[in-house]
Amino acid sequence: SLASTAITCFTRGLDLRKGTEDVLCPANCPLWQFYVFGDGVYASLSSVCGAAIHRGVITNAGGAVRVQTLPGQENYPAVNANGIQSQVLSRWASSFSVTAGTKNTALESVGRSVSTARPSTGKRPKKTLDKKAGNKDCKADIAFLIDGSYNIGQRRFNLQKNFVGKVAVMLGIGTEGPHVGVVQASEHPKIEFYLKNFTAAKEVLFAIKELGFRGGNSNTGKALKHTAQKFFSVENGARKGIPKIIVVFLDGWPSDDLEEAGIVAREFGVNVFIVSVAKPTTEELGMVQDIGFVDKAVCRNNGFFSYQMPTWFGTTKYVKPLVQKLCSHEQMLCSKTCYNSVNIGFLIDGSSSVGESNFRLILEFVSNVAKAFEISDIGSKVAAVQFTYDQRTEFSFTDHVTKEKVLSAIRNIRYMSGGTATGDAISFTTRNVFGPVKDGPNKNFLIVLTDGQSYDDVRGPAAAAQKAGITVFSVGVAWAPLDDLKDMASEPRESHTFFTREFTGLEQMVPDIIRGICKDFLDSKQ
Repeated sequence: SLASTAITCFTRGLDLRKGTEDVLCPANCPLWQFYVFGDGVYASLSSVCGAAIHRGVITNAGGAVRVQTLPGQENYPAVNANGIQSQVLSRWASSFSVTAGTKNTALESVGRSVSTARPSTGKRPKKTLDKKAGNKDCKADIAFLIDGSYNIGQRRFNLQKNFVGKVAVMLGIGTEGPHVGVVQASEHPKIEFYLKNFTAAKEVLFAIKELGFRGGNSNTGKALKHTAQKFFSVENGARKGIPKIIVVFLDGWPSDDLEEAGIVAREFGVNVFIVSVAKPTTEELGMVQDIGFVDKAVCRNNGFFSYQMPTWFGTTKYVKPLVQKLCSHEQMLCSKTCYNSVNIGFLIDGSSSVGESNFRLILEFVSNVAKAFEISDIGSKVAAVQFTYDQRTEFSFTDHVTKEKVLSAIRNIRYMSGGTATGDAISFTTRNVFGPVKDGPNKNFLIVLTDGQSYDDVRGPAAAAQKAGITVFSVGVAWAPLDDLKDMASEPRESHTFFTREFTGLEQMVPDIIRGICKDFLDSKQ
């Protein structure tokens, strides 16, 4: 028989190399952390052990599984089975199926030992517990959005405060650990305290005890939107590169709509969790304006971001599982937005037909697009290449890691003047500028700006760039032929091709280009 490979809870189908592979799943994988797409035939993005439990091939005690690679397909369905909610996926390039594997005793023990790769369960080796620093393994900036409406009433409001206090203590708040703040939702939202106000659990507990009940309608949507927009500013203590999280506590149901607030939160890169207590009963459902309010507000409706408690009584046992979720930063799918997770390369035509003053208008366009993104060493990055017959890298993705430096480097680009070899320039940029970042976490975009006919073939080099995972937008001015522009652009070509007669028309395109990048980014994440 084939030797079995020990894998972890998080190994995905696409991480396995063979057509048929025998693997060993560890015991006690946390079910809520599984990402599974489909039913029976699973998209290769899915966790192998998660799919095996979903299919009923193994239980959470782990065991041997045989994985068979299958072709990709469309419309993987969402099905709830064996404690795992699989998700819908409209299309994926490859799939796999799972059946019971053959036990290979020699490797049984290895399979078990891998389970130590599980995410920390809140039990930490004592040595990292420097009291002031807090739990360094838990990376999170958290706003607790508590329910201060008449729905909950004074008595349950106090029970809610106790629960939030317990969660805050167990998180291990500290200078290098999680930071928390509290916002109270009622008629109007009130930020009670910010992330920067306290860095010790004792102080946070005291502040929570002091909170007064406001009363009023439960305008949770309004409060969620306000929190997403105002709470996580650098001035208020939000930290660079740390996931932003809002935990919404809801007693019953909201008085207003959560859908728009959910969209705003996702745009701002905030991960929204909803803790619903005392869900509406069948009789009450008629009073709820949108039964799907939880799914509309959470970061992703994959089961991970929603949490239910039957009542506010006896909630202690719910503290630890919630803390585990808030601390698993690799699950914070909404932290990455198109603004902080893209590389944008600008390929700028420096041919003699452009002229010095129009060249300045091109640079202004480049600046205005770049300005929209969160440029930093862990965020988005920008590079620029100027071309005639020749190419010159003005700056690469790693040269400037702040927005100020990028904008000043764009201003300082000197006009070359010369011929137009766009195809060569695309090949040069793919190889030298995108090559070094091709395995990085960011999604890659190339914006080609040209004002005329290329002397060489553009179709081949553009196809090679797209094959290397680069999305190409073509922006043509004046005499740039539409056929060339379409040949360079990514699919669907209509939305990736731009043209203006005059250089002054570039300015109007800026919002459309930014929107196009964000749309492609989101589509790639579905």
